[in-house]
Amino acid sequence: MLKIMSYIQLLRVHHYIKNIIIFIPLFFTMQIINVPLLRNAGLGFLIFSLLASIIYIFNDLRDIEKDRQHNSKCRRPLASGEIPVLHAILIMIILAVLLITLIVLLIILIDNLLIIFSLLLLYFSLNIGYSLGLKNFPIVDITILTSGYIIRLLFGAVLVGSNVSVWLYLVIIMGAYYLVLGKRKNEIASNENGTREVINFYNHDFLDKNMYVCQALCIIFYALWSFDSETIERFQTSAFIYTIPLIFLIFLKYSLNIEKIAEGDPVSVLLKDRILLLLVGIYVICAFCIIYFNRIVL
Repeated sequence: MLKIMSYIQLLRVHHYIKNIIIFIPLFFTMQIINVPLLRNAGLGFLIFSLLASIIYIFNDLRDIEKDRQHNSKCRRPLASGEIPVLHAILIMIILAVLLITLIVLLIILIDNLLIIFSLLLLYFSLNIGYSLGLKNFPIVDITILTSGYIIRLLFGAVLVGSNVSVWLYLVIIMGAYYLVLGKRKNEIASNENGTREVINFYNHDFLDKNMYVCQALCIIFYALWSFDSETIERFQTSAFIYTIPLIFLIFLKYSLNIEKIAEGDPVSVLLKDRILLLLVGIYVICAFCIIYFNRIVL
């Protein structure tokens, strides 16, 4: 059982939750029960999950010596020696074969080779570049991490043939910057031995100020999206206006949490807090009712 958990940790399975962003365009285009589109989004989710795991393993292989000197990363499967390097390489090859197979299947299904390939190549190139050294450049590092959220959103839009609202696009950008800046803020405390070079360029004041600028902008852009005439016309209601306080509460709870959690990883922060999970769940239920209730009744 422990060995299985080590392999799951190597793949960073819990980080797959980030790929839910791929379903956002499907959700907001009122097509969540459209089976062909749901299938496409599901394939996209699997593709990004495999691609992310390959990149995580590659990064762990490169940083294995640094991770052994880190307070918490030393417990990772490769750094701790629980999984041999050869096994990790073989897993990467298997994942790559599965990834190529799913990409070919997706291209056959939606016949949009250029955009699909471009987005996946962009995500892969940016993250490999990050692993090879771009993560050591301040601002560049957080921008690359933020771009992963945006690429997922655009990829999801391509899969369902939908255009992403400008306001929603800005919400994701500012929200992603907020999450990444928060992660960097917490990493300062766990970088006592200097294993993360880029952390030395940041300080709490800089990260705090910019985090909360991004938070404010994210809430403002969400409010503008909910007020937008196109949004009201699409959903035949202005009810999203009433979810703004809930969004604010989610940010408040998340901000409180990252003051206490050592590394501030967004997925860990979310999964370790039942109240935060409950707030997010309530928002999803409210959004679903606003978007789909009238359609179901009719």
